[in-house]
Amino acid sequence: MKQMLVHGSQDALQTAIVQNGHLVEFDMEKGDATGRLVGSIYKGKVMNVLPGMQAAFVDIGLAKNAFLYIDDVLHPHLERQPKEKPPITDLLSHGQELIVQIVKEPLGGKGARVTTHYSLPGRFLVYMPHADYIGVSKKVGSESERTRLRMTGDAIREEGEGVILRTAAEGEAHAALEADIALLRERWRDIERRTADCAAPCELHREASLPQRIVRDFLSAETDEIWIDDRRRYAEIEQLMKEMAPAMLTRLKQYRHAEPMFDRYRIKSQLNEAFERRIRLGSGGDLVWDTTEALTVIDVNTGKYVGTSDLEDTVFRTNMEAAEQIARLLRLRDTGGIIIIDFIDMELDSHREEVLKRLETLIKQDRTKCQVVGWTKLGLLELTRKKVRETAHTQRIEACSACKGKGKVPAAPLLT
Repeated sequence: MKQMLVHGSQDALQTAIVQNGHLVEFDMEKGDATGRLVGSIYKGKVMNVLPGMQAAFVDIGLAKNAFLYIDDVLHPHLERQPKEKPPITDLLSHGQELIVQIVKEPLGGKGARVTTHYSLPGRFLVYMPHADYIGVSKKVGSESERTRLRMTGDAIREEGEGVILRTAAEGEAHAALEADIALLRERWRDIERRTADCAAPCELHREASLPQRIVRDFLSAETDEIWIDDRRRYAEIEQLMKEMAPAMLTRLKQYRHAEPMFDRYRIKSQLNEAFERRIRLGSGGDLVWDTTEALTVIDVNTGKYVGTSDLEDTVFRTNMEAAEQIARLLRLRDTGGIIIIDFIDMELDSHREEVLKRLETLIKQDRTKCQVVGWTKLGLLELTRKKVRETAHTQRIEACSACKGKGKVPAAPLLT
């Protein structure tokens, strides 16, 4: 059973995805927000060109200038790019105006990362005005359906356009996909028209708000129920579903119980547990989760679990349980960047392979791009997860005024 819970209040809109009673995703948007920055499009002005870094800084109207790397200036189709990258000074100059799209939000003291590889997501496909290629989501398993979608994408696109058929496109009729791309194409043309009317820096397109993203990105055929406890938000999402996903309207339900919805489904308690440094496993083992500026390290321990047979079996069972919990927590905590997992040492190569395969299978459910790199020479498991914004964990905490984020304070003066 997969359920989506949407809780609305004056201050924020929160959404939680629960699978078989377990919280697997959580998102929040404050009441004064009109949408996240990733995906928003701006008319910017080049402020600095850095030949040594093959990059430039672009003023898009935010507190810090955005960073534009040369790969994001070249043609979006890899086969159309030159074999050797030209100097960035051949492509950009100081004061030049150009359209850019945010792909990574400002993090810490860094500005946003931007690209000229524009993309506009719809319900069934992603429209790329200049990409000139067709892609199909890897989550579409049937080869015949992948072929059909690829042929449909080629038929509905215009010359030079790029299209990626999303998982939601599986089984959809030609007319539905054609209507989706027509809407996105018109949205892009409107962006181009606005470009001529505003002076840089200015915003041309704001990424969808959370209610729109709920319908566009979160809803899937596997979603059994959508519960909403706020009357105004219910009406808003109902209207969006009528326009974008009418076949799923029967799954939309308004929550009317006296007990708060998030209490009923233990959302708050599960969130608190998920963001602890030490997370208990059902067997008695535990995870120790530490995040640094460069990477996240997860240590797996047997804890109180002593098993029922031999040591190798105890270790293997703990590691398998840990792999399932880690895959869930990566989504829930929205952890990005380099991730190192220190599983308990296993003697059998077959057990190591099973743990690896289990984690690879589970992360395929993640909507954020995630790649398992493999075992290192030190026996650690390395993976990466795309980092596009400040993690949910860092949004919930602030540096301690006493230890300045070190986690420890001096027991005695270093010098006497």
